Amino acid sequence: MKRRELIKALGVGAAAGVVASGAKADDKKVYKWKMVTTWPKNFPGLGTGANYLAELIGKMTNGQVQVKVYGANELVGALEIFDAVSRGTAEMGHGASYYWKGKSPAAQFFAAVPFGLNAQEMNSWLYHGGGMDLWKEVYAPFGLVPTAAGNTGVQMGGWFNKEINSVEDLKGLKMRIPGLGGEVIKRAGGTPVLLPGGEIFPSLQSGAIDATEWVGPYNDMAFGLHKAAKFYYYPGWHEPGTTLECFINQKALEELPKELQELVLNASRIANQDMLAELTAKNNSALQELVEKNNVQLRRFPKDVMAELKRLSDEVVAEEAKLDPVTKKVYDSFVAFREQAIKWHAVSEQAYLNARSPDTIG
Repeated sequence: MKRRELIKALGVGAAAGVVASGAKADDKKVYKWKMVTTWPKNFPGLGTGANYLAELIGKMTNGQVQVKVYGANELVGALEIFDAVSRGTAEMGHGASYYWKGKSPAAQFFAAVPFGLNAQEMNSWLYHGGGMDLWKEVYAPFGLVPTAAGNTGVQMGGWFNKEINSVEDLKGLKMRIPGLGGEVIKRAGGTPVLLPGGEIFPSLQSGAIDATEWVGPYNDMAFGLHKAAKFYYYPGWHEPGTTLECFINQKALEELPKELQELVLNASRIANQDMLAELTAKNNSALQELVEKNNVQLRRFPKDVMAELKRLSDEVVAEEAKLDPVTKKVYDSFVAFREQAIKWHAVSEQAYLNARSPDTIG
């Protein structure tokens, strides 16, 4: 099957319309790449999202770019993938950019910002609001090319071993929570802990941490987090539309013919949409199972707690912007886009959702 026919069969012809050279796919060099991830091997949603991207790249390039996926700790540690791809140990990495705030504070804005952009808005900012150009600028000094390769949608607020009835209940709380959300918890009097996914359950079960956020019902149930804590809070104020990333070693990407470069980049864009669709389809049934079969106590954060977290979030995010000129540049772009998104969605998405489910508003 010719490449054009293959792409048409996949339903991705429009996204991969960059294929225009007409060059034959036969007798071309095969590139064998490694993808290292922060996720446990084959973990539902996130790990399988990395697998899907690797498979898609192989199909779209007619087998010329073959990607082998390594789960966390198979080739390098979960939080070592950024450096591994930067130095060329692997050609690709699959993770979340807020893990790399030690490399650049600006990186956090391309994953999730507390009370920030939801999935639809994040994609709009990245693809049509200048966000992707800024992301490339942040990663360029490390020899990496970033791509958006998945989105969780609005996450859950997390698992707690006690009820959260007031802001006071956050004080002294040891919570696994990365990125800017972790800084907010710290400002509220808690202790944020950064742990890769594979270490969350044993830490929560042993009492090393008091609470954790991860993603949402589908992913959380796969980790068995309901066996270590029973109070499950919403909404995910800290991660309203978390973008997962695939970053590529710049030299490795540039070694590909231009046609293959574009196919690899467009494969990430397709995977970005697919992950959000999958999690949206599977989260509610998983939540019902957690509540009805596993006796999980579903709780909504009290309004005064949310108000305080919003106030602290605004402070933290604004302070991050002062750390360096690049972060300030990203912050200004992000905030400006959020403001216009809020105004538009007030009369579109939010207005419609309120009208569709008036009894659930509260």
